[in-house]
Amino acid sequence: MASIKVSNLTFYYEGSYDEIFKDVSFEIDSRWKLGFCGRNGRGKTTFLKLLMGEFEYRGSIKSDVTFDYFPIEVTDKAQSVLEVIAEIAPDVEEWEIHKEISMMKMHQGVAEQVFATLSSGEKTKVLLIALFLKDNNFLLIDEPTNHLDLKGRQVVANYLKRKCGFILVSHDRYLLDKCTDHTLSINKTNIEIVKGSFSSWWEQTARREQFEVMQNEKLSEEITQMEKTAKRNKYWAGSLTGVYNPTHGRCPSSREARLQKDSLRKEKQILDHIEQKKQLLKNVEVSEALEITPMELESDHVLKVANMVIRYGERIVVEDFNLNVKRGDRVTITCGNGSGKSSLLQVICVELYDYLGSVELEPNLKVSYVLQDSGFLRGSIRSFTQESFIDFDLFKTILLKLDFSEEHFEKNLADFSAGQKKKVLIAKSLAEEAHLYVWDEPLNYIDIYLRMQIEELILEYKPTIIFVEHDSDFIQKVASNIVKL
Repeated sequence: MASIKVSNLTFYYEGSYDEIFKDVSFEIDSRWKLGFCGRNGRGKTTFLKLLMGEFEYRGSIKSDVTFDYFPIEVTDKAQSVLEVIAEIAPDVEEWEIHKEISMMKMHQGVAEQVFATLSSGEKTKVLLIALFLKDNNFLLIDEPTNHLDLKGRQVVANYLKRKCGFILVSHDRYLLDKCTDHTLSINKTNIEIVKGSFSSWWEQTARREQFEVMQNEKLSEEITQMEKTAKRNKYWAGSLTGVYNPTHGRCPSSREARLQKDSLRKEKQILDHIEQKKQLLKNVEVSEALEITPMELESDHVLKVANMVIRYGERIVVEDFNLNVKRGDRVTITCGNGSGKSSLLQVICVELYDYLGSVELEPNLKVSYVLQDSGFLRGSIRSFTQESFIDFDLFKTILLKLDFSEEHFEKNLADFSAGQKKKVLIAKSLAEEAHLYVWDEPLNYIDIYLRMQIEELILEYKPTIIFVEHDSDFIQKVASNIVKL
C-alpha cells in the first residue's frame, strides 16, 4: 500500500506572523478518493502546493507516489488535444486517450481539435484526462468546477467516481458526495480525516458541534468566574505592597506580606487554569446569520423581458427569450457555458450589450448587481466602500460574519484570494438597499459554510433575486423558478 505521510508540518508565509499549519500530522492512503474542504483562506491550495514542493516548510512529507497538480499550464496551446495529452502523459497509447474521451462524454473529434479553440469546460476535461493517464501519480485537483456548467459538473463527477488516487478541493457538495470516499477537512484548530463522503462528514461534524457548543458555553462560564476570582486576588495582593503604603501610613507586617505572596501564587494558579480551560474550547465553526434589507415595491411587477435577442458579432447567443419577474421571485437562469447568461444579466442591469426585444423595468427600480468577475478589485476596503457609496461599518460587520479577520482590513484588495474577493462583492450587495438583486455565479470560489449562510439568508428574507449558478444543491434549496436558456 502506497501512502502519503505528513509529520509535524509547520508552515507560514514569509513576512506573516500567522502560521497556516502548526505541527500537523496525518496519513493518506494513495488509493483514496479524498475530498478536501474548509473555509476560504484556511490553506487548502497552500497544502497542495506544499505537496508539490513549491514552498519550504518544517516537518516532513514522505510519499511513495508522484504528485501532479490540476490545473496544469499548457505551454503550446496551438497543439492538438492529442498532442497536448501526449506531452503530459508520454507513455500513453492513442486508444487509451480515446477511451478516456468517451468516458468524459466528449465527441471523438475533439482529439484532433486545437487546444486553444476549446471552451474552458472542455479544457478542464482534457487536462483531467491527461493527468489521470500518467503512471504512479497522485492527482491534486484544485477547484475543477470553476469553469464547468451544471451538466459539465455531473459528467466530471461520474468520471472521477471511476478513478482513485486523488485529493479534490471543491465547494460543490454534489461533486464531493458523488465521487469521494474520504474527507479531509481543515478546521479552526486541527486537520482531520474521516471515512465517507462530504455529507457523512457534515452530519458527524454537526452532531459533534452541537455537543461542543454546550461544552464551550460551560467552559466559557467557568473561565469568566475564574477571571473574576483572579481579578479579586490581584486587587487584594496590590493592596499589600512590600514598601511604605500611604493608605495605611506604614509598611506591611510579615503576616500581610505572607498573605500578599499567597494571593499572587493563587492568581498565577488561576491564570494557568484559565489557559488550560481555553485549550479545551473546541472546533466549533461559528457562522453568524446574514441579513439583507430588500426595499418594498408598491407593485408586484418587477421586470419583463420579451422576445430578446443578443448577438456576439454574427453569432446569436440568446434568441426569443422571455422572462416575467414578480416581487418575491427567486429566479435561477441555467444553461451551458457560453450560452449568454451573463450577457442577459448585464442587459437587465443596463450595463452593456446591444439587443433586440424589450426590457421593461418597474420605474425607479434599484438593482444590486454581483459581477461574475472580481479581478478588478484594488485598493483598501475603506476606499472601496467610499467608491461604492455604502456604509463602512455595516460593510465591515458583514465581512466579519463572512469569516474575515481584522487583519484583512489592512490589506490591499488585489492581494485577496479569489474566494475573499467574491465575499467582498457579496458583502457589498448585502449592504445595499435594493428592490432586485442580480447575482452572476455568486458561489464561485466560495466555501461551503458561506454557501449555506447565503441559502439561509435567501430563504429567511425572500428577496426578489435573479441569479446564475451551477451548484445543484443551492439551486434546489433556494430557487422558486428555474429558467433554462
